[in-house]
Amino acid sequence: MQDAIRVLAGECAVRYESDGRTERDLRGDVVVIVKPDDTVLVHDADGYQPAAWLTRPGVVRYTRDARGFRIDAADGDERLVVESATEHGDAHYPASPAGPPVGTCECDGTLVRDGGRVVCIDCRTSYAIPRDAAVVDEPCPDCGLPQLRVERGGEVTACLDRDCTPIADVVAERFDGAWACRCGAPLEIEADRGLHAACPDCDASYRLPRGTVDGTCECGLPAFETPSGPRCLDGDCGQALTAGGRDRNS
Repeated sequence: MQDAIRVLAGECAVRYESDGRTERDLRGDVVVIVKPDDTVLVHDADGYQPAAWLTRPGVVRYTRDARGFRIDAADGDERLVVESATEHGDAHYPASPAGPPVGTCECDGTLVRDGGRVVCIDCRTSYAIPRDAAVVDEPCPDCGLPQLRVERGGEVTACLDRDCTPIADVVAERFDGAWACRCGAPLEIEADRGLHAACPDCDASYRLPRGTVDGTCECGLPAFETPSGPRCLDGDCGQALTAGGRDRNS
């Protein structure tokens, strides 16, 4: 079952092997959780940490007999075998990413943030977003989905759905031709495996950093204030950065 957690319970023999050697040999009443990515977790009555586990194994096999279930999970030299002597239960439950709620999906389900994406916990629609993006309260005026706010030359707001109003279009509308290349031509914003400021005359191309423009580099290109500090648009430039005509290094 897709996007489901399988939960099995029973009196089980549990064996974890590594490099052909048995590292853990357990027996008791346990609950076995198999996540959608096939991670196997064996929990007993003590503590919060599993008694045994195998993360994202390459192979997971289920077999059954008159006594109950057997799970055999393997990943390279690691192997986890759980075999029930008495079975207490076997069920599937729906599972979704869990994260801070950030808005409402078009299906009226709840959207949550899960790292570099926003996911609807009802219809499972997923939107990839930059990890530095903030999801803001104002809905998109065109589709009603939440909007994203990022710093790409300046603070810009775009729709969560790239097919509606993508970040690239908003940045291009605001900064296309706003900055000059070293050769003097206006730089154009292009979206090709990321945002770039490209020169139509000398073919120079610079990946747009995360941050806002704050002054000018001595080489003539714009200087950016980024989360890691000031830098030139050209990440390989070694010239001093200036803000308001003042050398940042002074």
